[in-house]
Amino acid sequence: MSKPSTAERPPVDLTRRPSIEELRAVIHPEGMLQRRSAEHWAGRLYMRKISLRITRILSTVTVITPNGLTYLMMLTGILAGIALVVPGLAGAVLGALLIQVYLLLDCVDGEVARWRRQTSLTGVYLDRVGHYMSEAALLTGLGLRAADLLHREGDHAAWQWAFLGTLAALGAILIKSETDLVDVARARSGMTAVEDEASVPRSNAVAKARRAASLLKFHRLVGAVEASLFILAAGIADAVRGDLFFTRLAVVVLAAIAMLQTVLHLLSIVLSSRLR
Repeated sequence: MSKPSTAERPPVDLTRRPSIEELRAVIHPEGMLQRRSAEHWAGRLYMRKISLRITRILSTVTVITPNGLTYLMMLTGILAGIALVVPGLAGAVLGALLIQVYLLLDCVDGEVARWRRQTSLTGVYLDRVGHYMSEAALLTGLGLRAADLLHREGDHAAWQWAFLGTLAALGAILIKSETDLVDVARARSGMTAVEDEASVPRSNAVAKARRAASLLKFHRLVGAVEASLFILAAGIADAVRGDLFFTRLAVVVLAAIAMLQTVLHLLSIVLSSRLR
């Protein structure tokens, strides 16, 4: 017997905790975790397994709303950036841990919304804003960490590193904006949302360059999860070396990637079929 569609589901009983199987059928619909353009690798690898169980606990806690979880996700992401200002390895570890909590909340808010049938345009909007704010906060925090804001290495902060961190944050925001504005442009022209197939560039040369960049995956380093792990690795190396050399190197690398990816991603969109 085929599973009932979402429209055919009986009313949600918020007084009864669903089984894992019941929950999974609704919040992880078939094909969702296989969509590489929509699901983060960490979600497929481990976080969706954890979030499934957290969502099951929250399924009957009506005082917590999906949008409330999204606001908490935003706060956690911003706190991760602030945590990086803490000197030494402790700041890098705390930042990485908070980003894992941020990722967990990013999974749970949508799952709770799907289970309770409380999905909304507001929720989608807040989710996107949360990603913008959290990635910008993390990269800005990295710049302040590299600037030695709390004067661990001297009497004055080296503000050039804070500038590079801000540049990396700006690039991360622009990359996401370039993607999101495709749907804005299409909607204003009366067109439907873009399909994955349209992302392939029309030029063979550009398509090959895009595939090569995708294989290297360097562009992922400016994402919150990847950046936090990169920053943690730099923090560990700095703890061994006894200075901020690797953290400052990380700022340079991430700022360069963010700026390069901003240009390449824009070209990829303009030269694809997404705007046609």
